[in-house]
Amino acid sequence: MKKVMKVSLMLVLVLGLLAGCAGGNNNDSGSSAAEDDNGIVKMGIGQNTSIAKSKDLGVDAEGKEVLPLGQVDTVMVVAAFDKDGKVVKVTIDNAQTKVKFDKALQLTSDKEAENKTKVELGDEYGMIKASSIKKEWYQQIAELEKWMIGKTVEEVKAMKTVNKDASHPAVPDVAELTSLVTVSVQDYVAALEEAFTNAVDLKKGTEKVGLGHVVSIAKSKGLGKDAEGKEVTPLAQVDTVMVASAFDKDGKVVDAIIDSAQTKIKFDNVGMLTSDKAAEIKTKVELGDEYGMLKASKVGKEWYQQVAELQKWMVGKTAVEVKAMKVIEEDGSAVTDEAELTSLVSVSVQDYIASLDEAYQKAK
Repeated sequence: MKKVMKVSLMLVLVLGLLAGCAGGNNNDSGSSAAEDDNGIVKMGIGQNTSIAKSKDLGVDAEGKEVLPLGQVDTVMVVAAFDKDGKVVKVTIDNAQTKVKFDKALQLTSDKEAENKTKVELGDEYGMIKASSIKKEWYQQIAELEKWMIGKTVEEVKAMKTVNKDASHPAVPDVAELTSLVTVSVQDYVAALEEAFTNAVDLKKGTEKVGLGHVVSIAKSKGLGKDAEGKEVTPLAQVDTVMVASAFDKDGKVVDAIIDSAQTKIKFDNVGMLTSDKAAEIKTKVELGDEYGMLKASKVGKEWYQQVAELQKWMVGKTAVEVKAMKVIEEDGSAVTDEAELTSLVSVSVQDYIASLDEAYQKAK
């Protein structure tokens, strides 16, 4: 009888253990689901644009000729955050776009050429030659991104930095980064903070987040005259389209954020800058009603309002489905011909679609 009782007791214990394990598996399954979801609840895009490195026609300290240059540096940061505001995913890039003129103030840059970001340039960027740690820009930025993961914006902003020189006022001075990152990080940190401040809420199921862009100098002009014989002074115009997008496990858009930095650097007829190099450069979204599209809009909406409608339309579609949007050509541009959008969006959409596709291709 005692033996039977002992065997019965052992069976109860074993069954209890198995039940406990089964319960544990259920909890693990729930945990895995959360991990699959990445814990992402918000996504944002931040940027800052500078024309500070643009140059007048003149001579340098050694008497060497300096030709006019319109240089636009646009830092772009797309980040995803969890419920505690910690960085889950982050992508940093920088479009350093140079529009060059000759002594006669004629454009020497190819207006149709592809303009690559520093990440896209990769080893071609050429920082490694002067790097004390023998790492290219994209390699250093990848290390900075890794360091940001798991930290709140406040923790990232609290990073210790050191002022190396005028061009490097905030170089990381934390043990994990000193041998990996020698670039100045203030613009990347500021753009991350903006991404968090302007972040949008995401529904559950976000798996990846990406950054896409298109950079164009096509609207730049050299010194000349218009059709009426009126003088046209040199203009370096850089249009930098930026798209942040979140995708689910099926590659469908959970949400998208579209913006564009339309940066104009003006010169007079003797090659001197007339644009303020220290001025704040606002994107089209930041300009809001100030952008001034409403007056000429066929649909009675400003640029930011039209783009908001385009973003809504993209949600729930794959990048392939977005690329399949019906369009019609107007003045060499692609204008949407989708029934849901024709009364809401009249802007050209090709660059926004291309940027969303790139965001998908490069999503993390």
